[in-house]
Amino acid sequence: MNNPNSKPRRVAAVDILRAITMTLMLFVNDFAGIPNIPHWLHHAKTTEDMMGFSDVVFPAFVFCMGMSVVLAIDARYRKGDTSLQVIAHVFWRTVALLVMGLFTLNCSGVGVLSYNVFVLLMVLGFFLVWGVYPRVQGWRRHLITALKTVGVLLLAGLVLYKDVCGDPFRTGWWGILGLIGFTYAVCAVIYLFARNNFKACLAVWAVLILLMLGGHSQLIPYEYATRVVWLTFIPGDMTLHALGFSGVMTILTIRRYRKAPIGLLTVLGTAGVVMLGAALLAHPYWIISKIQSTPTWAFFCLAMFFPASGLLYWLCDMRGKAGWFAIIRPAGTATLTCYIIPYVWYAVMGLFNLSYPAIFNSGGMGLVRSGVFALAVVMLTGLLSRLHIKLKV
Repeated sequence: MNNPNSKPRRVAAVDILRAITMTLMLFVNDFAGIPNIPHWLHHAKTTEDMMGFSDVVFPAFVFCMGMSVVLAIDARYRKGDTSLQVIAHVFWRTVALLVMGLFTLNCSGVGVLSYNVFVLLMVLGFFLVWGVYPRVQGWRRHLITALKTVGVLLLAGLVLYKDVCGDPFRTGWWGILGLIGFTYAVCAVIYLFARNNFKACLAVWAVLILLMLGGHSQLIPYEYATRVVWLTFIPGDMTLHALGFSGVMTILTIRRYRKAPIGLLTVLGTAGVVMLGAALLAHPYWIISKIQSTPTWAFFCLAMFFPASGLLYWLCDMRGKAGWFAIIRPAGTATLTCYIIPYVWYAVMGLFNLSYPAIFNSGGMGLVRSGVFALAVVMLTGLLSRLHIKLKV
């Protein structure tokens, strides 16, 4: 088995899978309001038994996050961080994701602040607090501290302003980034305790799958389950945590078979077939539903993600073809920046009353518009990264 403490080696497949997922997220978020496009592209409704194209994107992101957890934590140990320092990093990263998730969930115009102005101030606060600053000494270091402080005060001021205006922040479902933050925390804490033990991680993954199944069944009395077993103060129930930890298991499997392509593709391909079988067995009991986070939905997703990640590792890391994806790679290396940029664009459009030509607001041409928009955002993210402008938590 590969030693986590060996020489650092970036796994291109993780960046590429994350880049593909982020690019698709930009695409589906943009076409969400476009009429006259195929129903299967949209999210399925709450009680609809289907998985639209859009329903695959978020779980893929959670899966990628699980893969990244292993690499990020092991990289910190290689740099010499103590366990306490790693735990502190996990804590503050979780806090950052939860805060950003709550802000994106609570974007609204109130009082003299329009929605568009609120969003722009919010994004400014994000970059002041979590932007990448150069390594400097002396008075420049104090300047950076001052800028971060201004960012904190700006975000706190927005919270207080909304509260005074009668529209206080609500946690709700915590937003996309918030859900990712909770799942990240769960996966990271588990991996911190079991990082050198593949069998222990495999056992934890199996337990999370069982908890996911139990959480959507009547096997345990509801009152007892919600108080003790399912920890419902963590949103997204066990389905998201099972998806996230599946990413953890995938990267651990890649490490075990990094020099055996046939073995890797066989193991992850077999895992995909097993998940497909599990999905078919689960379907009579639960519909396929992203909104309900059903086990059937999760199993169908994993049936795709396991073999796809193996194929990408074989192609990008073993065959050295990562360059094929160069145009979208910034979405995998500056993902948070890429996710936030559309908020700025939509706010600017609203602020100046801009709109696309009518032909691009419906049907196939609308989809073309969304595809071009997604690629433009990714390319802008790459440009900003080269200028050292990006978010990092």
